[in-house]
Amino acid sequence: MWLLVPLAFAGKVLSTCRKQLSSLWGSLVPLLLWLRATLWLAGTDGAQTLTERKEPEGTKNQEEGSEDQSVIPTSVNYHFTRQCNYKCGFCFHTAKTSFVLPLEEAKKGLLMLKDAGMEKINFSGGEPFIHQRGDYLGKLVKFCKEDLALPSVSIVSNGSLIREQWFQSYGEYLDILAISCDSFDEQVNVLIGRGQGKINHVENLQKLRKWCRDYKVAFKINSVINRFNVEEDMREHIKALNPVRWKVFQCLLIEGENSGEDALREAERFIISDEEFEDFLERHKEVSCLVPESNQKMKDSYLILDEYMRFLNCTNGRKEPSKSILDVGVEAAIKFSGFDEKMFLKRGGKYMWSKADLRLDW
Repeated sequence: MWLLVPLAFAGKVLSTCRKQLSSLWGSLVPLLLWLRATLWLAGTDGAQTLTERKEPEGTKNQEEGSEDQSVIPTSVNYHFTRQCNYKCGFCFHTAKTSFVLPLEEAKKGLLMLKDAGMEKINFSGGEPFIHQRGDYLGKLVKFCKEDLALPSVSIVSNGSLIREQWFQSYGEYLDILAISCDSFDEQVNVLIGRGQGKINHVENLQKLRKWCRDYKVAFKINSVINRFNVEEDMREHIKALNPVRWKVFQCLLIEGENSGEDALREAERFIISDEEFEDFLERHKEVSCLVPESNQKMKDSYLILDEYMRFLNCTNGRKEPSKSILDVGVEAAIKFSGFDEKMFLKRGGKYMWSKADLRLDW
């Protein structure tokens, strides 16, 4: 019986506490429900942020690139070799490897690009005529024009290794030959790195112009405007050569290529300001074939394919490769190219690029 007293007392205490707790809980419930809703909404945003941070490398790029699923590789720049006989100080595609795809593998990739919608192929390097003395390049040019029936096949070269025999063998299949010439002062070309023994770059340019006329190839000039030529007046020289296009680039830095610790070039001393570039353009505005390309216009507006047939994404200031189109196909690889189709069109990337349409007076 004596146990009943403390038990009764404990029951009264518990009952009193239960009433107080019940009252307290009743006042806390609305507050807790509000906090729960608020934290759930905040947690949703936080979870998304956390997910983004934990994505595997390439996932975010793939999501960004999902908009590129409909991008057609209309114009492709294929840098099939990085080797070069010149040492231009501002070069942004340097000799980091000596790899060149076997010819049949390269043709396979070009066919894939054609099936994906490619209309124009531009072969570049390095120096594209350095491999097999231009014969490898010639076979690709012929394949693209004859077998793939591409509207436009072009080459960018420094011109030093081109021989007339090449035109005799492959000239009929080439629409445009672009020769890089940054100055009409030979000493400036030597300072830049466009010098090779006794070959005079400017004199060689005149010879190539004649061969293009003789073999009915549209002639183009590319110039990189930099610290050593920004004050030069090229108007009369360009008018005399009369190229179909004079592409004028602002010197560009690419990390890992011509700037940074792992780069083979140090292009910082070649860089000019936007204002200096605009002054050069203003001085040459009367040249009708001038096509200016500032750093802003160049950014992400080129589809660049490297020696392994990987698209190079330059959106982060360096060249980050996709997987090879030979391994994953064009559609999958192009998602990681960083290609800005709108800027490509804005800078005039699509123009009359077939020599049949140009109807030149040879």
